[in-house]
Amino acid sequence: MTRRLIWSMVAYAILAAMAGWTLGDAVVRVGDRTVELRVAVWILLGGLALKTLIAYGKFRAEESEDRD
Repeated sequence: MTRRLIWSMVAYAILAAMAGWTLGDAVVRVGDRTVELRVAVWILLGGLALKTLIAYGKFRAEESEDRD
């Protein structure tokens, strides 16, 4: 499972780098503010990476409980 976690984190990092390079100066209006699209994508990917880490931690905790 650790190998899958590493590969998923690498995939998130590659997607974040690609968003940084390709989304240049694109902006989106959110209410009265303008937000760079690149930042919005980075926040989304960061949330997905955090969710992946939480799920991995839960999996590890359940796995260790099953061994005991």
